[in-house]
Amino acid sequence: MGRGIFITGTDTGVGKTFVSCSLAALLRELGYRVGVMKPVETGCSERDGHLFPEDAVRLKEASRCGEPMEKICPYRFAEPLAPSIAAERTDDRIDIDHLLQVYREISSHHDVTLVEGAGGLMVPLLPSFTYADFARAAKLPLIVVAANRLGAINHLMLTLEHALCKELSVIGYVLNRPIEQISLASDTNREVLFNLTGVPCLAELPFLTSAGSEGVFPIEQFEKEFALRLIEPFLS
Repeated sequence: MGRGIFITGTDTGVGKTFVSCSLAALLRELGYRVGVMKPVETGCSERDGHLFPEDAVRLKEASRCGEPMEKICPYRFAEPLAPSIAAERTDDRIDIDHLLQVYREISSHHDVTLVEGAGGLMVPLLPSFTYADFARAAKLPLIVVAANRLGAINHLMLTLEHALCKELSVIGYVLNRPIEQISLASDTNREVLFNLTGVPCLAELPFLTSAGSEGVFPIEQFEKEFALRLIEPFLS
């Protein structure tokens, strides 16, 4: 069985999918067999009578993972809500054992499998079971994505603290600039965080006006920006 990495964020809209796809494309380019998984996607639009999991599709395209979408994204819901609530409102229930089994199946065929969460670590999959609990059950180390803007320090430190409380291993974090506007906060966040935590910054990504043909950070530039050496011990 290959290794796995869980990619979470400090909030929704911080660039988890962008970072996940960019990392998947880079690892694929370096010769790794990359599996991907988005256990649950909410806020899915309807296309041809089916719910379309846009993030999961982007992950599949970036990684060129051959697994069917039913495995990559086992649960899809239309309403943009926490998975536990979205499932409840459709009289459905997310089966954690099924998600873990699917992850094991995907990882058994790949060198590394990137699993992308939704929102943050404390978002519930079940009323009393969060993404942090899932990462722990699957024994997945974390990469945390934070939007590099005012508020990032508190959001990131709280996420790292919760990961510690859940006894999760954190590989590092990524500061992603989701908007073009430059602020004093975005220019100083990395230095402040360096003094607050021993968790390494894997990358400080600039804002991109366009994201290449595959919707990812240009691979050569991402390789320069991302401290790949820090995640190599977590790859098979």
